[in-house]
Amino acid sequence: MDGIGKEFIEKTKYKYLGKSDQAKNLPQPTLELKAEDNKKIIELPHPKDIEVSIKLVEAMENRRSLRRYSDKLLSLEELSFLLRCTQGVKQKSHNVTFRMVPSAGARHAFETYILANKVKGLNPGIYRYLALEHKLQEIETGNEMAAKLVNACLGQTFIKNSAVTFIWVAVSYRMTWRYGERGYRYMFLDAGHVAQNLYLSAEGIDCGTCVIGAYDDDAVNELLGIDGKGQFVIYLAAVGKKTMH
Repeated sequence: MDGIGKEFIEKTKYKYLGKSDQAKNLPQPTLELKAEDNKKIIELPHPKDIEVSIKLVEAMENRRSLRRYSDKLLSLEELSFLLRCTQGVKQKSHNVTFRMVPSAGARHAFETYILANKVKGLNPGIYRYLALEHKLQEIETGNEMAAKLVNACLGQTFIKNSAVTFIWVAVSYRMTWRYGERGYRYMFLDAGHVAQNLYLSAEGIDCGTCVIGAYDDDAVNELLGIDGKGQFVIYLAAVGKKTMH
């Protein structure tokens, strides 16, 4: 049975692609969305201050999707480490960033939002990661934000019990400027790269994670205050300290 999924695969084949906006010499989109005016900026500790004793192969073997978390708080240093490992900027050169994860053409089309539930030093609420500066910006705080995200994610209550839930938002033109409609394929592939880095880095600080692909797109977009077109939620992941076995 044919459907929109098969049509998407067909219509994004190279043979159908026209000249990209980059090839037309149109201006490149910004590497990061501008920080909002009059919203609190939070300095993050240096992520290299975290000591990780686990070996990479151990992290790969131990990795599993975890939905039950302890009540232990995540430190700001640990959050800084996870943000660095998933979207941290290693180097900025001219109009490109090199980060801790691969991305098609180094386009890095994502903005990282987080729901902080149990993070030492942060009020519960929604924040955005400013990757170029390695800082957080407070978007909206309040204990009710967790329940709102649970509802937007179709009642997945483990989100409310997590220490932090990552919400990755795609800024589509950052990718399609170079690759046209095929860029949508690459954004979904890139989301997998980011999520796997989160799984492995979480193991290094005695945390577990579970990615979330079931959500009401419009509800999550509305919660974040984004339009769902030029910017839209693409993936989520809850993280928390492991319970004692």
